[in-house]
Amino acid sequence: MAKPPRSANAPEFEDPVRAEAEKEEEHPGFDDPERVQEGESDDQSLSVGEGELSIPLSANDSGLSQVKAAIEGLLLRQAEKGVEGVATTSSSLGGAGNIQGVGYTLGDLSGNVEPGLPSLVVFTAEPASEDEVKGEIANAAGATDEDLDVTRVLVVKTGLIDMYAHRFKARPAPCGVSVGHHQITAGTLGVLARGRSGVRRNRLFVLSNNHVLANSNAGPVGAPILQPGSYDGGVNPRDRIGVLERFVPINFSAGASNYVDCATAHVVSSLVRREFVYLVNGQQRFFRVSSQTVNPQMQLLVGKSGRTTQLTQGRITAVGITVNVNFGAGRVATFRDQFSIVSTTSAGDFSQGGDSGSLIWTWNPARNPVGLLFAGGGGVTFANRIDRVLRALDISLHT
Repeated sequence: MAKPPRSANAPEFEDPVRAEAEKEEEHPGFDDPERVQEGESDDQSLSVGEGELSIPLSANDSGLSQVKAAIEGLLLRQAEKGVEGVATTSSSLGGAGNIQGVGYTLGDLSGNVEPGLPSLVVFTAEPASEDEVKGEIANAAGATDEDLDVTRVLVVKTGLIDMYAHRFKARPAPCGVSVGHHQITAGTLGVLARGRSGVRRNRLFVLSNNHVLANSNAGPVGAPILQPGSYDGGVNPRDRIGVLERFVPINFSAGASNYVDCATAHVVSSLVRREFVYLVNGQQRFFRVSSQTVNPQMQLLVGKSGRTTQLTQGRITAVGITVNVNFGAGRVATFRDQFSIVSTTSAGDFSQGGDSGSLIWTWNPARNPVGLLFAGGGGVTFANRIDRVLRALDISLHT
């Protein structure tokens, strides 16, 4: 096993808890899996904007919300073009098409915005100045000159934002390792969970992304889930740990908004463990996280254990993000109320392809879950709020 990349000044993981897997009552079969129908989930049926995160805004900052709403309308229209098969390469996205997402942030060390001042962060496919971005917004999004004049904008080049290694086979499989639908490459086993109600109550699941466990809506329910994923050598049925049980469909329809990219697989308890893995000098070590979730907050220090970049530390840089995500084959989906993370070190990104599905938790002794990693680009990671994920799938964390 490869040692995780770490520079001399990279932060050490403080006081990991070495824990043995606790034996769970084994479920005899994979019966009654289901798909969440569109509109069925309490979370997905929220009105647009309802319950979305923001930052404290004064009366003088009211224009930020107006400009953000204008950009979000632009993003929805761009996603419609993606559905229609318009090329989704960075070189094909000129003008307003350069804008990939928008969210709330605070002034940072870049010098473009005074430290601590509420502002918008605009994610772009190609480099652009603040004035260029404002010009694109004025021309295509309908924002007023008055609002734009008082709007502080931080521009971050991410490139196109794509859906996103502990690659070894492990039994029982810990959280943070390679996993996937038998027809995809590989993602990350995020965390264990239990059903909350009905026939699913107390059934044991693994949680990851729809595009990891459900092959981006293709399913079908009951499809084999492999650990490791097929790209890392997983073979069905030899490496099967469970079957696809439920997923929230990603809506690629024109004008549609998504809040989560998530799915569950029903697993045999003897084949998984609730601990998270990380490597020290090639040796596996384990730790646990809390089941008590918290909301993402600006500058919150967070961590994750994932298939590709393994154990990494980052900091939340923006909340309330609306972003267009490229799922390949010309499919683009708009996601609202997301948050972004960047690495705290120069040793590498917080995440890379294959880390999709990783649970994000607070980097402190409590290790409270914050989000579910699903996309990224240009060194910026994007995640769903974990409270939305749990509501959408009707599950509780089993940590």
